Amino acid sequence: MHELFHAHKEKNAVMSDNELDIVYTKFCKAMSEVGEPDAPLFLARFALLAMVRIGNADAVLELIAQAKDAEDFQRS
Repeated sequence: MHELFHAHKEKNAVMSDNELDIVYTKFCKAMSEVGEPDAPLFLARFALLAMVRIGNADAVLELIAQAKDAEDFQRS
């Protein structure tokens, strides 16, 4: 599992690794179902829904920073 997910899991141990795998798989399948042209809209809608559900601006801002700083986005 990616170390970013481990760092989050240590802070907020809510989902088991198995549950995370199930929801991530469902998320990926949903993106495939909406299709590549609509994937950005799906991601934006999901992000807004998640922000509202989280309900804590500081937590959301921390998640945005973590997502942006992920090593996957580090370009040389």
